[in-house]
Amino acid sequence: MDFSLGNPSGPRNQRKSAPRSGGGTIAGWLMTAVAPFGENEAHALDQALVELGLGDARLIQGEGAMLPMGFEPGTPQDLPMGTLVECHLSKATVHSSGIASAGVAWALCVTPEGDECAIVSTMSHQGSMEECETELRRNLQRKLGNRDLELRKSEDGSALFECAVDEIEAQEGFHGVVLAALILPNSLNIGGSSGPTRSRNLGVSSIGGSLGGPSGLGGSGQSDFGF
Repeated sequence: MDFSLGNPSGPRNQRKSAPRSGGGTIAGWLMTAVAPFGENEAHALDQALVELGLGDARLIQGEGAMLPMGFEPGTPQDLPMGTLVECHLSKATVHSSGIASAGVAWALCVTPEGDECAIVSTMSHQGSMEECETELRRNLQRKLGNRDLELRKSEDGSALFECAVDEIEAQEGFHGVVLAALILPNSLNIGGSSGPTRSRNLGVSSIGGSLGGPSGLGGSGQSDFGF
């Protein structure tokens, strides 16, 4: 299977001040950080969180594949101290020897009923970032297939997909951490149900689901991932 898509992914650690998204959209961005000189794992993790731009935030770690309805890629921004932030976080660690990598990816999708949504996948790997990225893309493809989702395409036909992967090389006598994150700073400000509910038994869609987003259908495991 051809897993190539656009340019190779790389580390993301550039931040700038930017306004929050409006109009009901939920902006998020990918970031990576490496901290190779920790006195212990907790020290290295804290260093990496600061480098990632989350050192002064209160973190809610997201679980599951589905992103909030209305997700759109946004511009990295500096977060006010004490901000409550949802993030999908991948972490890999090393100590004294070896390499490790971490990655995260999102994809904009559409259900068989035509509802637009987005999913996320994370991956940590005790090996190179190239190996990590390959497995990350495969896992994202599997999540699409499990839910009978298809990638949304841009006007030029390219898949609406993005990933970020980074790698750390151990330093003798030190603990190291590499982080990759999808950061969603305003997802917790929007409450209530806003998305469709997908019935596993009937395969139909209705508006105003109790969970605020689709629940997975019993998929065939196949999906046109586009790469």
